[in-house]
Amino acid sequence: MHTDNFDDLLAELQAVETAATDEDREAPAAEPIVRTGDASRLERWLTTLLERRGSDLLLVSGVPPVLRIDGRVQPLREDVLDGQDIETAVLPTLPAHAQRHYRETRIADGSFRLRQVGRFRVNLHYERGRPAATIRALPAIVPRLATLGLPAGVESLLSLSRGLVLVGGPTGSGKTTTLAALVEEFNRRDARHVITIEDPIEYEHAHNKSIIEQVEIGVDAPDFPTALRAALRQAPDVIVVGEMRDPETMRIALAAAETGHLVLSSIHTTDMASTVSRIADSFPLERQNTIRQELSMALSAVLIQTLLPKIGGGRVAAAELLMVGYGARQHIRKNALQHLHQELTITRKQGSFTLEDSLARLVRDGSVEQSEAHSRAAHPDELESALRAVN
Repeated sequence: MHTDNFDDLLAELQAVETAATDEDREAPAAEPIVRTGDASRLERWLTTLLERRGSDLLLVSGVPPVLRIDGRVQPLREDVLDGQDIETAVLPTLPAHAQRHYRETRIADGSFRLRQVGRFRVNLHYERGRPAATIRALPAIVPRLATLGLPAGVESLLSLSRGLVLVGGPTGSGKTTTLAALVEEFNRRDARHVITIEDPIEYEHAHNKSIIEQVEIGVDAPDFPTALRAALRQAPDVIVVGEMRDPETMRIALAAAETGHLVLSSIHTTDMASTVSRIADSFPLERQNTIRQELSMALSAVLIQTLLPKIGGGRVAAAELLMVGYGARQHIRKNALQHLHQELTITRKQGSFTLEDSLARLVRDGSVEQSEAHSRAAHPDELESALRAVN
């Protein structure tokens, strides 16, 4: 296993700090507070978003502001926007470092607080040569795991003390919310030191039984690898990496999991096999076998989740969970990932469950239409068997 020399790592971190400009050091650590007078149009749009219980505000040139509600887009009865409208409304919400990054690269992420309205995550970018933005509403309260509607088996993750836990799913499937809810459960139950590394911070945790440090990329650290290396020297019990974005972050996370830390992270994938393969496939071909060996030892669990339209409005989560055992480790080593699905059944006693188990429960509960469940099932015959077993 490749490991970094402590002195080399320390020198690297010191070099990063020395390279920071005075402007960077003076940038405020706190997220911007946007006052009513600064962004009255933006405040109106976001207030409407919250009143209608939407998740996102989409600002694109050539159309009015658009809300995403229950997964569907709905335009507001407002004037058509142009790029200048969008940039004028959104750019002041970004922290100083993000504004600089936007001017240099035409893309930036950040979070901001709108007084008497709430907190929001923003992505300002260009499309067809014009500014555009997506703004997501952030809940004021960290949710409890039991309120997310996930299968009860997800609580098996709370028994883990070490290893890598990956939460996969498409964009907007609630991965960040699930990670936050898991941290909240640790915080209520255990005396642990938890470090989260996020870009940006979405849920704000209060110290309870656990001590929780939240590191924001661009504000508290320049990038995920630097933040993750630093976290390993801060005596953490649990490390939450907001997203596995690059091979270096993946490599350090694997090393942390192998050396006794519990590491939780999200990854943009849609099934068990692609979640595992995404890690190895991110590395050069000559290193992939080695990474698979390391992953087979470090991985403790994989949770895949998706959101479905709920009968009567809203959305509800379906999921599958693999608690990694001996059989799964062998399949990962051999790159025989097509066999991981059968491990879900074999390890049910350890807490694993299939997507079809979850979908069948939602159909029985009257939460989703059976036709919708069938459209999401990777193994429709197993869904039929699960439904018949109860009926």
